[in-house]
Amino acid sequence: MSTAQSHTDVPGNRPGRRPGLREQQKMRTRNAIREAALHLISEQGYAKTTVEQIAEAAGVSHMTFFRYFPTKEQVVVGGEHFEAEARAIVESMPRGLGHFDLIRRLFTELDRLTADDPWVGNPLRMQLIRSEPLLQKTFHVEVERTMAGVRQLIADYLGRDADDFALGVFLDAVAGVTFRLAAQAEESSTQPQIETTLRAIDLLEQGLPLD
Repeated sequence: MSTAQSHTDVPGNRPGRRPGLREQQKMRTRNAIREAALHLISEQGYAKTTVEQIAEAAGVSHMTFFRYFPTKEQVVVGGEHFEAEARAIVESMPRGLGHFDLIRRLFTELDRLTADDPWVGNPLRMQLIRSEPLLQKTFHVEVERTMAGVRQLIADYLGRDADDFALGVFLDAVAGVTFRLAAQAEESSTQPQIETTLRAIDLLEQGLPLD
């Protein structure tokens, strides 16, 4: 399949329902806690910043903080919403897509979500994760957990076992090239482009031709 063809296969509208007032309020509270954490940690360091300080700066109680985030590092690292969004995207897709079309649609929709969520690619957040060993470790654990969840989603959609060898090779190949493109973008201080990712997936589907 050509790159041009793959672009026409992706959905045009973001799936899912519009969040209600209660959900919007939760999002505002979550974002307030995150922003307060980033501000305090960047000013006084990760170790010296306490949960109590973050909660006070965000205008919430200590208990409210823990309703949104189980630990201090999860405020910065946490990507629990990512898997939920991926599930909603996959569940909204028509049945019968092949594995390459499925992954293209999933990546395209997740890219839209990322573009709408400045927190995901926040430069200060990523700088803190890279510079603080505990945050870096937690981030890698979170990525592994999320990838396992997404793998199960894809396996369920395709009607395969999550431990299926062929599925694992396919997803590892896609993940490998995706992470490499993300690393290149980070080195050049740019954002990964979905068009480049889709082009790479097209090449995988074509058998990696060099011409």
